[in-house]
Amino acid sequence: MNPKLREKTLESLSAVLPITGIMLFISIFLIPMELGTMVMFLVGAVMLIVGMGFFQLGAEMAMTPIGEGIGVEISKTKMTWLVAFIGFIMGVIITISEPDLQVLAEQVPSIPNLVLILTVAVGVGIFLALAIIRIKFQISLSRLLIVLYVMLIAVSFFVPKEFLAVAFDSGGVTTGPMTVPFIMALGVGLASVRSDKNSASDSFGLVALSSVGPILAVLILGLFYKPTQADYSLADVAQVSTTRDVAEVFVSELPDFGLEVLVSLLPIVAVFILFQLVTRRYHKRDLKRIAVGMIYTCVGLILFLCGVNVGFAPVGASLGKELASLSYNWVLVPIGMVIGYYIVKAEPAIQVLNHQVENVTDGAISVKSMNRSMSIGVAISIGLAMLRILLGIPIQWIIIPGYVIALVMSLFVPKIFVGIAFDSGGVASGPMTSTFLLPLSIGTCQALGGNLMTDAFGVVALVALTPLIAIQIMGLVYRFKTAKLEKGMLYAGITDDSDEIIDLEEDTLYGAE
Repeated sequence: MNPKLREKTLESLSAVLPITGIMLFISIFLIPMELGTMVMFLVGAVMLIVGMGFFQLGAEMAMTPIGEGIGVEISKTKMTWLVAFIGFIMGVIITISEPDLQVLAEQVPSIPNLVLILTVAVGVGIFLALAIIRIKFQISLSRLLIVLYVMLIAVSFFVPKEFLAVAFDSGGVTTGPMTVPFIMALGVGLASVRSDKNSASDSFGLVALSSVGPILAVLILGLFYKPTQADYSLADVAQVSTTRDVAEVFVSELPDFGLEVLVSLLPIVAVFILFQLVTRRYHKRDLKRIAVGMIYTCVGLILFLCGVNVGFAPVGASLGKELASLSYNWVLVPIGMVIGYYIVKAEPAIQVLNHQVENVTDGAISVKSMNRSMSIGVAISIGLAMLRILLGIPIQWIIIPGYVIALVMSLFVPKIFVGIAFDSGGVASGPMTSTFLLPLSIGTCQALGGNLMTDAFGVVALVALTPLIAIQIMGLVYRFKTAKLEKGMLYAGITDDSDEIIDLEEDTLYGAE
C-alpha cells in the first residue's frame, strides 16, 4: 500500500472512529437500532474512511498543484479585467460541478432546479472574481466582509422568513469537497508571487468571499418566489437481512455516485487541459502525478458520497425522529453537541484546509489547534440547531448577532486568522453536514410537527457561522500570548536586534494592517 495513502487513511480512521463509537453507544443505551440498520451504518463508515483517505491524497496530488499553478499565472497578468473574467468563469464552472449544489436544488421548493443552480453559480463566479481582485490589490478582507455581510443582513429583512434558513444554508453547501481544495490552492498561488509580509494572510479568504455569493443569490430569488413548505422526503434505511443484501444496496448505488463525480470532475479536467495547452507549465512527470491524483480524487469521492448517503443519511433521519419522540427530548441538545464535536473532523475538506494552514504558517498554527477550535465551534452550532428546533427560535435571532460578533472581532484579530476563520465556515459545512446533520434536524422537526423551512433548515448555516467566532478567538489568544512574550523579553533585557526578529516573525505570521 502507498505509504502516503496509508497515512491519509489512518487520519481518516481517527476522524471517523469517534462518531461511529457515539452511534454505537446511542444504539445500545438510548435508541435501540435494528442489526441491519447498524450494519448499513458501519459499512458506510468503512467506505467513508477509505474514501477520505483517497480524496485527501488526490487533492494533494492534483487539485492543489492545479489551483496553485493557475493562481500564479493569473497573478502575472497585468489586465485586471482578464483576471476578473478568468476568476468568474472558474467560479461558475466549479460551482456547477459541485455535487452538494444538486442536493440544495432538490431541497428548495418553488424554484426550478436549473434557475437555482445557474443563479448560485453566477453568484460564486462574481465573488470569486472579487476575491482574486482583493488579493491582487491587497484590499482589507475584514472591511470587505463587513460591507458584504451588512448588505446580506439588509436584504434578509425583505425576504420571506421561509427563505432565510435555506439561503444561509446555501453558502455552506455550495463550497463543498470539489470546490474548496481548488479555491484554497488558487489563493495560495495568487499570494505566492508576492514577497510582502501580508502575502500569507492574503492567501486565505477566497472560500469566505465565494460563500457570500450563494447566500445573496438565494436571498434575491426569495424576492421573486414565495415558498410555503419544503418538498423534502427523507430516505428510509434499506431493509437488509443478510450480508449479501448489504453489499447489493451499496453496489447498486455506486454507479449513480460514480456518474455524479465524473460529471463534477470533467469541467475541472477541461480547465486544466486548456491551462496546460496555453502555459505549458507542467512537465511530463507533473502531468502523470496530477492524472493519478485525479483518479484518487474520483475514487475517494465516489466511496465517500456513497458511504454518507446510503449508510449515514437514513440513520441520521431515523435517529432524529426517535430522539425527538422521547419524553426527555431535551437530550437532543447535548447529543447534538457531542456529534457535532466529532463529525466535523470527518469532513473531507477540513483536513485539506488544516494542513494548508499549517504549511502556510510554517507550523505556527497546527492541525491539532485548528481541529480543536473547529470541533468546539461546530459542537455549539449543533446544540443551537437542536435548541432552535425544540423551541421554535427564528434563525435570524442567532444568525444576525452571530455575524455581527464575528465581523466586529475581525477588526481586532490578526489578519491571517480572519481569512482562516471565514474560510473555515464554508469548509466545515460540507457533505457530512448536509447528509447526516441536516437529515437529523429534519427527522427531529418532523417528529415534533414543526415547519421544515423555518425550523429544520438552518443547521448548515449555523455550522458555517460558529467556526468564524471560534477561530478568531484562537487568533486573539495568539495575539495575547505574543504580546505577553514580547513584553517578557523586554523586561529580560533582550537586545534591539532580537526585538526586530520577534516583530518580523509576528508580521510574517499575522500580517499588518
